[in-house]
Amino acid sequence: MSVIERPGRAARGRAPAASDAVPKRSSRRIAAWDAPTATYYLVVGTTAALLAIGLVMVLSASTVYSLKATGGRTPFEGFLSQAKFALLALPLMIVVSRLKVSWLRFLSWPILLLTAAMQLLLFVPAFRLSKGGNAAWVSIAGQNFQPSEFAKFGLAVWLGAVLAAKGPLLKDWKHVLLPGGVMSAYMIGMVFYTRDLGTALIFGLLIAGAFWVAGVPRIMFYGVGMVAVGVVAAFVVSSGNRMHRITEFLGRGESDPLGTSMQSIRALQGFGTGGLFGVGLGASRSKWLYLPEADNDFIFAIIGEELGLLGALVVLGLYLLLAIGMMRIIKRHPDPFAKIATAAIAAWVIGQALINIASAIGMAPVIGVPLPLISSGGSSLVTTMAALAFVIAFARTEPGCREVLQARSAGLRSSLAVLAPRRGRG
Repeated sequence: MSVIERPGRAARGRAPAASDAVPKRSSRRIAAWDAPTATYYLVVGTTAALLAIGLVMVLSASTVYSLKATGGRTPFEGFLSQAKFALLALPLMIVVSRLKVSWLRFLSWPILLLTAAMQLLLFVPAFRLSKGGNAAWVSIAGQNFQPSEFAKFGLAVWLGAVLAAKGPLLKDWKHVLLPGGVMSAYMIGMVFYTRDLGTALIFGLLIAGAFWVAGVPRIMFYGVGMVAVGVVAAFVVSSGNRMHRITEFLGRGESDPLGTSMQSIRALQGFGTGGLFGVGLGASRSKWLYLPEADNDFIFAIIGEELGLLGALVVLGLYLLLAIGMMRIIKRHPDPFAKIATAAIAAWVIGQALINIASAIGMAPVIGVPLPLISSGGSSLVTTMAALAFVIAFARTEPGCREVLQARSAGLRSSLAVLAPRRGRG
């Protein structure tokens, strides 16, 4: 009898085909993606990777500027400053990421009050500091910081708590405006006062993300959106510099390689030099005082030059994975506070990353916002890490996640106890 006529014996005798294992591997992948800890590891992993890349790229991009600022004493001033803020924020981030949702909700009010009060420092001439044409900075005891960066964090978590408490009442204009709408208007109004249009746009994304996930009716979005477009248009028209940037971007103005177009042109030159694989880490030419803000607003251009298109795509991929992790929390978490706060933070962090990258590659006008977790700047780094600590805490409190993590931790402690050498008897 042939092999075809006796499948049973043939099946027992033959080696398993490669295709036989595909369903098992696929099912394992699906099971891992649906695991209670998948979101937690996704958010933690991408956050850690972006933070590590940021520290390395700040070290590379800031060396020449540090030598200039210190009179040639050290090339590491910019990196050490960034590393200092990262090390200060990391323990706090770990503590916050392990708190329960009820504690995070309680903390949202003190955080909002503190960050709202910090905005008032902009009205004190002795503290106010102007940089790049924007009076958005405060200097106290020699330490400069940007209150609007802290305000993003405070508003995001507070909107999560307030809008979650409102619930179905948000179908009414009155409950949308009080107190969420009024506080949002205060925060974004303070940013407009400093004439920082880029940060104001990020606040708009943050507020829209929170109210959208909270369930505010679309008709309200249309009304507020038209008002916002009018305010932004008036703000742009009132500034010759902003109008010049917009018209140049739209191709209707005369490009000035030494004026408002300089950063965009030189950033694209850096990308072109990098090619597919880059010129090598630390080998950028643009950072030699050629590209302004090389370690801050245009650090993505240095990434493209030194690490090439592949390195830039890796960074984009990490932001995409972070966005997926936050979307999973919005979809899967049972607490509306976690959903709304995560939506606000996602709109802020991912939206700001996309705007920064679009500006660096010439797909948007230059509006001057840092690349989250990567650009130099203590205010941006600390507040972004604090916000993502909340997101990690939400991921940790997804159904079943905490229990699995505790079981794995207990299993690891048991394994270490078995491997540890026993102490001899007296």
